[in-house]
Amino acid sequence: MPSLQSLYFSSAKPFHINPRTPALWRLLTTSCAYSNPTPVENADSDDFREPFSGRPDNFSGRKIEDAVALDPGKLRVDSSIPSRIPDLEHLISRSSTASPTQVRQIHAQLLRTGLCQFPYYRTKLLSLYANHRCFSDAKNLLSFEPDIISFTTLINASSKFNDFDNILSVFSRMLKHGLFPDAHVLPSVIKACAGLLAVNIGKQVHGFSLASGISLDSFVQSSLVHFYVKCDELVDAHKLFDNMVERDVVSWSALAAGYARKGDRVNARKVFNEVKNLGFQPNTVSWNGMIAGFNQSGCFLDAVLMFQQMHKHGFKSDGTSISSVLPAIGDLGYLSTGTQVHGYVIKNGFAVDKCIVSALIDMYGKCGCALEMSQVLEDMGQVEVGACNALITGLARHGLVDKALRVFKELQGQQMELNVVSWTSVIACCSQHGKDIEALELFREMQSAGVKPNAVTIPCLLPACGNIAALMHGKAAHCFSLRRGISGDVYVGSALIDMYANCGKIQLARCCFDRMPVRNLVCWNAMLGGYAMHGKANEAIEFFLMMQRSGQKPDSVSLTSLLSACSQSGLTEEGHRYFDRMTTDHGIKPRVEHYACVVSLLGRAGKLEEAYSMIEKMPFEPDACVWGALLSSCRVHHNMSLGEVAARKLFELEPMNPGNYILWIEVKNKVHMLLAGDKSLPQMAQIMDKLNRLSIEMKKAGYSPNTDYVLQDVEEQEKEHILCGHSEKLAVVFGILNTSPGWPLRVTKNLRICGDCHAVIKCISRFERREIFVRDTNRYHHFKDGDCSCGDYW
Repeated sequence: MPSLQSLYFSSAKPFHINPRTPALWRLLTTSCAYSNPTPVENADSDDFREPFSGRPDNFSGRKIEDAVALDPGKLRVDSSIPSRIPDLEHLISRSSTASPTQVRQIHAQLLRTGLCQFPYYRTKLLSLYANHRCFSDAKNLLSFEPDIISFTTLINASSKFNDFDNILSVFSRMLKHGLFPDAHVLPSVIKACAGLLAVNIGKQVHGFSLASGISLDSFVQSSLVHFYVKCDELVDAHKLFDNMVERDVVSWSALAAGYARKGDRVNARKVFNEVKNLGFQPNTVSWNGMIAGFNQSGCFLDAVLMFQQMHKHGFKSDGTSISSVLPAIGDLGYLSTGTQVHGYVIKNGFAVDKCIVSALIDMYGKCGCALEMSQVLEDMGQVEVGACNALITGLARHGLVDKALRVFKELQGQQMELNVVSWTSVIACCSQHGKDIEALELFREMQSAGVKPNAVTIPCLLPACGNIAALMHGKAAHCFSLRRGISGDVYVGSALIDMYANCGKIQLARCCFDRMPVRNLVCWNAMLGGYAMHGKANEAIEFFLMMQRSGQKPDSVSLTSLLSACSQSGLTEEGHRYFDRMTTDHGIKPRVEHYACVVSLLGRAGKLEEAYSMIEKMPFEPDACVWGALLSSCRVHHNMSLGEVAARKLFELEPMNPGNYILWIEVKNKVHMLLAGDKSLPQMAQIMDKLNRLSIEMKKAGYSPNTDYVLQDVEEQEKEHILCGHSEKLAVVFGILNTSPGWPLRVTKNLRICGDCHAVIKCISRFERREIFVRDTNRYHHFKDGDCSCGDYW
């Protein structure tokens, strides 16, 4: 494989063509004057006419022998082609269906008889090897005094199979032998550059075509336009198109669709509307390219309007246009338009098209029509896995997790061959909607079923590990990604950073970040969010500055994490300064989550009236996060009047929020879920006995239970008993009883940890000599030797 930095054109200096040098000019213009040697259906014929990619005809239409007879100088070495050997001729002519082993036997016969040195036989053998994609065997033939026909045959065959690496490898070798391509070869080479997005090499090939004059060929020009469009070099593509000798509908369609894919609506429509001045009419492919391009770039309304315009101009949409416009209709929520398209699908017999059925289910799912999704699948008759995947995704999108799981289990019961998309969809459905343990179980089932997870599955699974602090499961997923070679994927890397941060391993999160070969905004935000969660404000500020120095522009998520970090550590002035400069420095308008951070920032500093004043002046309605931040601060600073206001607003917004009372702990690779006052834990008697003994030791050390955190109107002794039943205490003692001495414990809680539990866990960490990590709704608490990383400020 040649280096993707450059191709060899000359050993000393850039290649230039001088038309006044007859020998070199003759080499360029006549070296490929022979017909394409790839066999066609009539294997008995010696006339090889299969066209090259992008060419409607063969090189010259003449047999090799005829070409040599007309100009013996062209094949000076092989001008004396031997008499045909009937048996060998018959074997070669009948070998179009030969297996690779049989082709190698023919090769051995040619070597034994010494005929492999002649281009006639060598070219036929090259064609046979190429048709079987035995390119390594074919390349070995090039060592026999290589000629232009051999290289051209191999490049053409590689292009047919889209083996782009091989094309550039053979092309580079061809140049090193002093053989130069003509207009029949370059389109295949340019196609390879486009397929590999090898911009630099493609530009070198373009330069060669200019220097040699081949760039005037219409097929070379068309190939170059497609290359620049594919590589997103639309300015160059447009210039080329404007200077084309013969502009055609294919190049014009590619350019217009390229602008649409980039989201450049103005230029896309400008190029598309110029068709009336170009002497040809758009075809269905032209319209489909515009519709699909606008949909891919998020210009959904433009995609729908283009679809309507297509019908207005008398073109009938096909499967491609329908499956391209339906996602756009779904994203816009245009249910009425989607229903009309559905009717068109039924009327024109497209209801059995797998892609269209999947697109219809997806559209109805985006529009929140669960019943219609199921109906489309039933009307299909024969259930197809792609449509089922769309149904599961649609149900998950609207929080119908139980129904999505039920559909998935039914498909398993029907012995349907579920693919990696099926499993990934249902795992993502669970991890995104709070069914984290189910997501982990499904991942194990997926592997047991022999389906290999990919670079999409792992980022869908890791949030489930992080949500419940299942560190061992997360590490197992990390090891899996390393074994599969996908840990360098930017989305896998981002998910790993987030998982380790959520599991309390902020150092491992930073290690993953530092080792990423490529980083995007999501990676930076994941790491910044991790620092905020752990209350490491100084590290967060330094990381934010590093992010800016790297050239990565922050977004609203970045600022939320930065403000949260300042709030957690009590950096009131710094946090207020970043908030005030959001718009001027970063062009970001504060959103409700930014106001929530500042309310928390002011509240934690005891500036409750100022925090309440900010809430009243907000340009939009405050949500539960804002009122929750104020309520939390009121509880810390014992401001009952403002606390009642915040609580009343909070109850109005979230009257039924059961998630606030759930807790998880991972013990011996198994995740346990607890509720406040939960009596279902195994070893409950031992847990309470251990907790009572610890309570006695803590009271001797000066600890006094803070019964203010018990809201029930009961006796003081009963309040102490209620405090013992708080789920985080039960979880910590359960972990102590079931792990080795000194083993760290990790607890995840969906509610802010109460002051009494905070004090108790500090004492336990000292008495038991353990590190205890507790993640509550606000941050991570790292308890060690009787102290907490939050400094009792949370």
